[in-house]
Amino acid sequence: MSAIQRLTLSAYGMHLADQVALVSVPLVAALVFDAPAQIIGVLVACQSMAHLLGSLPFGLIIDRAQARTVAIAAALISCVGFGFAALSVFVGSVLWFGASVTAAGFGVVLFVLVSLSIVPKVTEVTHIAKANARLDLARALCSFAVPLSAGMLITAQTADWVFVIAAAGGVFALTAVTSLPAFSVAPQTADGILTRIREGGRFVLRHKLLLPISLCAIFWNLAFAALLVIMVPLVVQVHGAEPGVFGIALGAFGLAAIFGAWTVGRFSSSVPPNVFLLFGPGSSVLAAIGLYFIPPGGSMLAIYAAFFLLGFGPSMWLTTQNSVRQLVTPAAMLGRVNAVIQTAIYGVRPLGALLGGAIAGAASPRLALTLVVLAYGGSFAAALFSQLRTVRRYADIRLVEPA
Repeated sequence: MSAIQRLTLSAYGMHLADQVALVSVPLVAALVFDAPAQIIGVLVACQSMAHLLGSLPFGLIIDRAQARTVAIAAALISCVGFGFAALSVFVGSVLWFGASVTAAGFGVVLFVLVSLSIVPKVTEVTHIAKANARLDLARALCSFAVPLSAGMLITAQTADWVFVIAAAGGVFALTAVTSLPAFSVAPQTADGILTRIREGGRFVLRHKLLLPISLCAIFWNLAFAALLVIMVPLVVQVHGAEPGVFGIALGAFGLAAIFGAWTVGRFSSSVPPNVFLLFGPGSSVLAAIGLYFIPPGGSMLAIYAAFFLLGFGPSMWLTTQNSVRQLVTPAAMLGRVNAVIQTAIYGVRPLGALLGGAIAGAASPRLALTLVVLAYGGSFAAALFSQLRTVRRYADIRLVEPA
């Protein structure tokens, strides 16, 4: 079995565990601990904060440590975290439950970042998009299947055992990742922590491909966070439909993400990267405009179609830009570069949620949808008016130097 196959198997285990936690934390908190909304909010926030707080320090570690060791540590942290979360449920401690889930979340963040650094070490340039598509397909499949299954299976009687499944996913990931080979480690320097972080940030800001990728991702996530906040009021108040429409729309989004990851893996050798890099943000603009022009009381099929488009195009963009990042970034800096971009993405999501909620509350959900359209437009502009539109072959990307 090849290294990328082992990494993919571990990704299935980690994303299964992560999605079980994301879906189950509010359900378990309510069903098992009888927690109020405030406590549930804190628990969910702790999960999200792992991405924001863990990315930069983990990026520094990844650039200096043995990648195999880091991957094993990531799987082990999540495995132990989810195991203690399951134990906390049985002993009835919401405090230990929150701490354990948060620790497991840090393990997932570390695994995702180190995976991005491992792929270019085990994959030829011409096959790098296909390798990334395998990892993204694992994430997309788990993101679609787990919430769907959890909604049907988690009850007051079964909630006690949910995190046992998450822990099992962590064990599976740990088993797969321990068979990875050892990788070369970049020579060490005596630079301080802040100097190394600034170095990664400067590299992103000065690079003619990484900067537009970052701006595209920031605007897209700002828009998507706002959209998630305003969709239920939009569906109920403007279209007079049931809130469950939003759940179906998210299902369409998840299904489309699966098709998007599969499409890149299947056609990356024949379709130029710039097609995916432009279609992803461009299709998001079309989807947002489509949502805006659905008349009040219109068909909900149009909402489902818009969310399918939001899942399909950006999923292809995600896989493709990961490949570009891996090819243009020196191996000794890849952890920091990925961490800087991840931190920016997760930092802007709360801002998008706050803006969307504020505009929808003060004016109307439809006006808030204007913000979504504009932000998606900014995402598309960042890609269209940049060097991303010139990326026609992965084999040529290495020739591009920082500006």
